[in-house]
Amino acid sequence: MAKLFSICLLVLLLPALVLAKDDAEVFTAEPDANGVQRVEISGGSYYFKPDHIVVQAGLPVELLLTNESTIVPHSFVLKAPEAGIDIDEDLTRSTKILRFTPTRPGKYKFHCDRKFIFSKSHKEKGMEGTLEVIQ
Repeated sequence: MAKLFSICLLVLLLPALVLAKDDAEVFTAEPDANGVQRVEISGGSYYFKPDHIVVQAGLPVELLLTNESTIVPHSFVLKAPEAGIDIDEDLTRSTKILRFTPTRPGKYKFHCDRKFIFSKSHKEKGMEGTLEVIQ
């Protein structure tokens, strides 16, 4: 009986947990007084925080990228030439500032392109995210 109750509880709560995670990960950039949308992104053990970023098209964006991992190398790759975005940077312990102005609304994937020999890539391990450009 207790096992059945546990299974039912899990089935009922699982959608709420999944939706709560999705909502918690979205970061919407607000333009500052100069119209620049700044986003701090940290990368670490197979994650980006935040991993879903919303920015406005036609306004400049500054990404402040930092590697939280002390040993494992990571990168930040975001290729969307149709939106005026072409980024391929190594992450370091020092913050790197990348600037671009997205030109077209859409959802564009970013990821870490690192891979150890005989292992899954960092992207396959979950080190990816979405830049959502809105009008």
